[in-house]
Amino acid sequence: MGPKFYQIDSLQFELGMVLFLYGAFLRERALEVLPADLVQSAALFRKAAGVYHYLANEVFPTIRTSAERTPECTSSVSNIMSLICLAEAQAVTIKRAEEKGNTGGLLAKLHYGVAQLLHEASVVLHSNSGECKDLSLRFLDFIASCKALHELKSQKHVADDLKTAGQVGVAIGVLRHALVNAKKNMPAEELWKSIFSQNIDNVADMLKKFENENEFVWREKIATDDELPLLEGKKIVNLIPYRPQRWERELMFKI
Repeated sequence: MGPKFYQIDSLQFELGMVLFLYGAFLRERALEVLPADLVQSAALFRKAAGVYHYLANEVFPTIRTSAERTPECTSSVSNIMSLICLAEAQAVTIKRAEEKGNTGGLLAKLHYGVAQLLHEASVVLHSNSGECKDLSLRFLDFIASCKALHELKSQKHVADDLKTAGQVGVAIGVLRHALVNAKKNMPAEELWKSIFSQNIDNVADMLKKFENENEFVWREKIATDDELPLLEGKKIVNLIPYRPQRWERELMFKI
């Protein structure tokens, strides 16, 4: 997560780093199986969230050292990683919901639920700037751009539902606001930028279609930002608690 090197003489620290790597392994494995098995992928993300939550609340707070810690050895970063993994688990759940043909209203709430989890991660990050000061810009960009992407997807579904309900002017206002916000949060990473741009283009195409229809058919007043509906989020995933092995419990007791 950062370029600096640290040295801490502590078995508890070593245990924490091993578990941090275990969480990273679970997350990486979740990404690997994602194309083939959505259920397993979501479960692995939830397990990773449980490992990081355990680290943040049970392991790292017990380390007593005056030495500067690597970001991976802080409760703040583990909390952030737990929230990111939960957000990723919910994103996978959204894919399942789409496959089952769920409605736009539910999908809008689920996407915004992902954005809310990532917002919580951002709050932890900015509230603990001392512990998080060595995090890479790429990591920070990942959190911000993913949050903006899921907000954009949520607003797209909201606009589609509004248009179906006959509120074309409000739908257009939602899409215009969504595009302005998304363009402000364009990621720097080329791969992420490509995915982000594709979603922006899709929303721009939808907006153009709605505006053309409104100009020739509906002629509704376009809603201003103050008149737009507030987004609603729904979080439906929970972490899978990490249960320490017997040797871990004995080690913690001895320390």
